[in-house]
Amino acid sequence: MLEGLLLKPNMVLPGKDCAHQVDAQEVATATLHCLRRTVPAAVPGIVFLSGGQEERQATARLNGMNVLESSPPWALSFSYARALQATAMRTWGGRPQNVPAAQNALAHRARCNSAAREGRYTSELEQGARELVGADRA
Repeated sequence: MLEGLLLKPNMVLPGKDCAHQVDAQEVATATLHCLRRTVPAAVPGIVFLSGGQEERQATARLNGMNVLESSPPWALSFSYARALQATAMRTWGGRPQNVPAAQNALAHRARCNSAAREGRYTSELEQGARELVGADRA
């Protein structure tokens, strides 16, 4: 029953040691090409693993897919791991006094990834969300 499935793949990426690294649009294009050739439209969602990617890079790549494919047959999002939690976990560091700052970092990344899910992520939004997080602390 494909309608009950969420696919959890990686994006199509060059290896970390590859001399030719590509931009977010090339990743989006290659990933969508692969998905269109292999994933039935009956699958409701594709939630990408983000491991090994820097947070902003993963967000930009997800955004690129949602910009290129304005009405994909599947929802394109993250399965939320590193692309959502890495900075928050580093900020927290197991210290109770860091909880508010870690919560703000998590909220910031969630805002950016939410926008990427809709194809609305920009560097300005990245900065604006960061400013909102700072305002949340006040």
